[in-house]
Amino acid sequence: MSALPVLLLLLVSTPLTSGAQLPNQGQDKDLPIATNGEPFPWGRMRLPTTVFPLHYDLTIHPNLTTLDFTGVVRIQLDVREDTSAIILHAKHMQISNVLLLAPEGVRPLRLLEYPRFHQLGLLSDSVLIKGRKYEVQLEFAANLSDSFHGFYKSSYRTSSGEVRVLASTQFEATFARGAFPCFDEPAFKANFTIQIIREPRHIAISNMPKLKTVELPGGLLEDHFDTTVKMSTYLVAYIVSDFLSVSRTTQHGVKISIYAVPEKIDQTAFALDAAVKLLDFYDDYFDIPYPLPKQDLAAIPDFQSGAMENWGLTTYRETGLLFDPDKSSASDKLGITKVIAHELAHQWFGNLVTMEWWNDLWLNEGFAKFMEFISLDITYPELHVDDFFLEKCFEAMEVDSLSSSHPVSTPVENPTQIQEMFDDVSYDKGACILNMLRDFLTPEAFEIGIIRYLKRYSYQNTVNSHLWESLTNVSLKIKVIKFTVYRVLDWYSGDELDVKAIMDTWTLQEGFPLVTVEVRGREVRLSQERYLKTDDPSLTEGFLWQIPLTYMTSASNTIHRFLLKTKTDVLYLPEDVDWVKFNVDMSGFYMVHYAGEGWNSIIKVLQHNHTALTSNDRASLIHNVFQLVSIGKVKLDTALELSLYLSRETEIMAVTQGFGELVPLYKLMEKRDMAALENQMKGYIVDLFRGLIDKQEWSDSGSVSERVLRSYLLLFGSVRNYPPCLTKATQLFKQWKDSDGNMSLPVDVTMAVFMIGARTPEGWDFLFEKYRSSLQMSLKSRFKAAMAYSPLQDKLKWCQSLHGEVMKTQDLPGVVVSVSKNPHGYKLGWDFLRANWNTLIKKFDLGSSTISHMVTGVTNQYSTKEMLDEVRSFFGSLTEETGSGMRCIQQAYETIEDNIRWMDNNLPLLQAWLDKHSRRTIHEDL
Repeated sequence: MSALPVLLLLLVSTPLTSGAQLPNQGQDKDLPIATNGEPFPWGRMRLPTTVFPLHYDLTIHPNLTTLDFTGVVRIQLDVREDTSAIILHAKHMQISNVLLLAPEGVRPLRLLEYPRFHQLGLLSDSVLIKGRKYEVQLEFAANLSDSFHGFYKSSYRTSSGEVRVLASTQFEATFARGAFPCFDEPAFKANFTIQIIREPRHIAISNMPKLKTVELPGGLLEDHFDTTVKMSTYLVAYIVSDFLSVSRTTQHGVKISIYAVPEKIDQTAFALDAAVKLLDFYDDYFDIPYPLPKQDLAAIPDFQSGAMENWGLTTYRETGLLFDPDKSSASDKLGITKVIAHELAHQWFGNLVTMEWWNDLWLNEGFAKFMEFISLDITYPELHVDDFFLEKCFEAMEVDSLSSSHPVSTPVENPTQIQEMFDDVSYDKGACILNMLRDFLTPEAFEIGIIRYLKRYSYQNTVNSHLWESLTNVSLKIKVIKFTVYRVLDWYSGDELDVKAIMDTWTLQEGFPLVTVEVRGREVRLSQERYLKTDDPSLTEGFLWQIPLTYMTSASNTIHRFLLKTKTDVLYLPEDVDWVKFNVDMSGFYMVHYAGEGWNSIIKVLQHNHTALTSNDRASLIHNVFQLVSIGKVKLDTALELSLYLSRETEIMAVTQGFGELVPLYKLMEKRDMAALENQMKGYIVDLFRGLIDKQEWSDSGSVSERVLRSYLLLFGSVRNYPPCLTKATQLFKQWKDSDGNMSLPVDVTMAVFMIGARTPEGWDFLFEKYRSSLQMSLKSRFKAAMAYSPLQDKLKWCQSLHGEVMKTQDLPGVVVSVSKNPHGYKLGWDFLRANWNTLIKKFDLGSSTISHMVTGVTNQYSTKEMLDEVRSFFGSLTEETGSGMRCIQQAYETIEDNIRWMDNNLPLLQAWLDKHSRRTIHEDL
């Protein structure tokens, strides 16, 4: 921990005559002032390490009528240095009756509050002596939060229109302190014994099973829960609701239950199956039994993020857990399974072994994201989850290519900075560098190493280096095992393996490398630099990575390996080749530029025999070549020539990446007055994929990847007014509407049908009525998306409502971003964000991924100097309290600047190429 070490405290503190110390004694001039005007005995945001909690005895009584709660907490303490002050956290609550329970008796403590750091100081008039056992007891009261964190109010409407209220928790990262006084940092692990007082019409659930229920005066009930294992405060959870549940037991004897509102309990069967299968998988894979007797999964009607891994009681958005086999799509199934896999992986990575501080959040989130793919590949092979992994790496590169990015492991102090760590770098880049390391060490060595890491640090807190040590030791042993010796020789060339030295270059510096490859006969010249979207070359200097390069050639299918540790190096091929492809299957987190004739060689392969390369290789080539246009390494016409091969592409990752690079080009034009070029570009993309679109049936047949791709292609064809799609979608919407929504549409085509239906006022109103009355979560999501993409401006304004009466406030950020992507609504999204900024940051919290998603999602397609000035003017007017320092604002500026640069540099080229291509197409047709 980076709180002041005990030794340093002793050096800077002046002992009291009694031999005790205040944590900040001797620095009075720097001490903050408590709410009562006295000096507060601690001046840092991080808690001192003089006192640690051992056990919390917590009783909570929420009142779902008055929407407040009261409670009492007794905390058993481990005093590690003589002190006369206990510093802990509490936020927005009234504290009373603060007592010290000492060996010599009970006495009151003086209470000081410092709201800026959410800290309480409990001052004793005599010394708390190192090594002796003490307890403190505090009574507290607060309102249920009306945000989505702390102990907060949620509600739902029954089909008869009755509104029902429940209370649920969300404590990650720094919100347990809003529910009860506690040491709210991940390294202050303790055991928790929880009692919850409720009315008979509700149930209460928490991390552990209920032991007994006691009747209290006044008709109330008190549920007593078993004591938890040793864990961090952010993992504590409890819910008071009228939920129903379904249960099953795993092969390892763990009871799994899914909780949901009564009218949706019939949508829980799939999640129950998935949770049982995945918990059994992790139990075996990690070779560590799941340590609790039960695992509950609860679908909360109001939930800001996707889900939360509270130990033994994971919580989810309803869309992340509820599944209807008749109305949910293939991508719904994939999404639900991935989120359950993610949260259950956390029961080991994050809960059992926890990062010491939030700077290493990636140890939790990168691993859970990575394990989604490892676990589902084995437990649900039919989902073809590998088809979707690259997308995570491309999303991470998008953020990591900006100068406002941050290292995977980066210093953070205040709650806003901590919240900002929950981003694509911690999750997706974290997962991608773990995937690279697994490929580098071999899956066998990697699995042995992470099991060793989990076993060695169970119930403890870790830093980056603990993981690298666990993996280095295993890998060194595996060097002598016969079956991997060929891999080791490939990589290490006799050098001693140092996983830490390699991985520090990926976790302690931001960004990622661009490897330039130039083939001259059998000589391959390599160089590395930082890939950065900027016009300031000085920002790319001083970066060096140890890069596990992989490559294959036209002459052999063997994957060759080479660890590039220096700025430049040379490889020698055993024979002449027509082409070389580096970063095989894009298992490494780097881009590749093929200098000289390299790109032309690649384009020839793709045009004449694209299946010589895997679909992941093809997707990464599409991604790399278009990204290299952004920094001027490749001319736009080279990238567009490469894209021509897509007319023969059928695999989901390569097709969607083709769309992912081409569609944003006309989205930038939509924000400028250039309809002719914009329509030319749209026409090119439709033309490119017409053959594949024509092959799609309007049905639900095929594998998950085929179904997800079908949904994507038919939606694109319909929205772009491609006549066969437009006609079919219009006809299906009319039939569906005429049947009052009772006709059974193929799930895969519903998005296209609803999007076309939402274009007319009558169609939009019909979708709205269906949205209002539906209890089916994935169907509601599709209604909502279609309504937000309507060309009808007055309807789009309705979508952006803060009242939450029909559309849940949790869904608002996604809708605002959808409206902003709509060519008829992009200014509406921006105007809404500005007008409601203060309300939004209060509801969704400064630094949260929700706010970040809104800021970047609303602005990232702007491409004019006027819009950049408008965005700068608004965000420049904010104060620190209203978010001026947030990283997402810098990302927004950089992205718009990059868009402007791209348009200025490439529009004439794009116009010329499209003119030439359309002439070429006409000539070919003749």
